[in-house]
Amino acid sequence: MVKIAPSILAGDHGNLAAEAAKVEKWGADWIHIDIMDGRFAPNLTFGPGLVKSLRKAVSIPLDCHLMIEEPERYVDKFLEAGADYVTIHAEAVSPEGLATIEGSVKRYGKGLGVAFKPATSLSSLDLSAHDVSLITIMTVNPGFSGQKFMVEVVPKIKEAATVFSRRQVEIEVDGGVDLSNARLVFENGGTVFVAGNSVFGQKVPEIAITELRKAVVTNA
Repeated sequence: MVKIAPSILAGDHGNLAAEAAKVEKWGADWIHIDIMDGRFAPNLTFGPGLVKSLRKAVSIPLDCHLMIEEPERYVDKFLEAGADYVTIHAEAVSPEGLATIEGSVKRYGKGLGVAFKPATSLSSLDLSAHDVSLITIMTVNPGFSGQKFMVEVVPKIKEAATVFSRRQVEIEVDGGVDLSNARLVFENGGTVFVAGNSVFGQKVPEIAITELRKAVVTNA
């Protein structure tokens, strides 16, 4: 009913390929990779090299979330490394840059995503003429794992699900998704749950993905 995309940022940075392989074994649908450049978001994380390593470690899709400035300069590198989805930020791209990125993603036969910070409206970037596979609604501000889910963003999840309902677009929710809010996210149209601490930070992470799925259909 939903896709669970564990965020590798919350995993053991000393052995990320093994962490990715574990969550694939535990039933993850995608691996979410947070790419930050220290400019767009106040953190430095990963580059194409990690994506290439994870591509060798798992067969499930790699969801690369580019929280970076000038994403059009780097998209091809992540596609070459093995990204299945490349998600850029509405706040960091011009209409011309978006067209360039869309062309690159199409050449590789992969999926294009567009992410929105909590305070950014969906109308800030016109996507009506673009081939988008994924809309990412951030329910925390970009930067660090472990932040609290911003319930005030939930109406935007519902808005995105409504706006893109006829376009077969995944609605991804990124930030603080856990057992306490998974059902709320799903009921408002979320189809992909980015799960960081709610998977890697659990005492028994092997069952965390199953528990998140259960939370969608039962009261957690």
